[in-house]
Amino acid sequence: MAKSDQLADPAAPTGRLSVVATPIGNLGDLSARAREVLAGCELIAAEDTRHTRALLRHFGIDTPLLSLHQHNERQRIEQLLARLRGGAHVALVSDAGTPAISDPGLPLVRACAQAGVRIQVVPGPCAAIAALSVAGLPTDRFCFEGFLPAAAGARAAVLRRLADERRTLVFYESPHRIAEALGACVAAFGAERPAVLARELTKQFETLYRGSLEQLSQSAQRDADLARGEIVLIIEGAPAGSQERSGAELDRVLGILLPELSLKQAATLAARLTGCRDNEVYRRALQLRQANEMD
Repeated sequence: MAKSDQLADPAAPTGRLSVVATPIGNLGDLSARAREVLAGCELIAAEDTRHTRALLRHFGIDTPLLSLHQHNERQRIEQLLARLRGGAHVALVSDAGTPAISDPGLPLVRACAQAGVRIQVVPGPCAAIAALSVAGLPTDRFCFEGFLPAAAGARAAVLRRLADERRTLVFYESPHRIAEALGACVAAFGAERPAVLARELTKQFETLYRGSLEQLSQSAQRDADLARGEIVLIIEGAPAGSQERSGAELDRVLGILLPELSLKQAATLAARLTGCRDNEVYRRALQLRQANEMD
């Protein structure tokens, strides 16, 4: 069992990493505790120092900054670990929301955990949770998928694999790709699947679009405002029975392909056509071929 960082360990580093959530739009959402930590720490590792400097200036905080983004994160880790091992209190922030949630920070947090550095969280805004809380779709079980792939083929493959997911789905999407993404969701999930698009949460032009995927897709074609700003897309999970229907469709496709192709070729093509997971398709193809050989 790992030792709790609340217990004294003379051999452990004396520094501390604070993972600090920052506003996703409204500066009033920065908590008093976050302000205290950002003002009191010795260094802030920030995704974009220019963006974070503006935030700090608004609150009269002058703590030194060090850039930590996707292009330099792994190179910065040893430098930051050295400061932490020396007893420094370092804060980690991203441009908006909670670090490491579709933002930089995970490699540093993981390295600190492995090194025995004390890690504390200063919770606050997260766009995915904020959108989910106002969507009005089921929240008891949900699946956060982050950003969909930019390439159409890769995006379609990801969505096909999620077609039978019963949990509510949460995506981030870029405004210039939202129309294409909604069209791909219609193709993968069906036109009638309920969904909510949350745009510019906590900002002046915060807007929630509700309806079926087809309705949202049509809105994206004619409403230029829908494709502006930061976007979270929430989609209701698959209805009961969809997995059984998917299994029947897989068997139908494999029934056509197996007599004509090798096992591997049939499974690969069936996975592409149905969106089922490769290992599941191969296992089912093997079962069907073995059953046919026994007949």
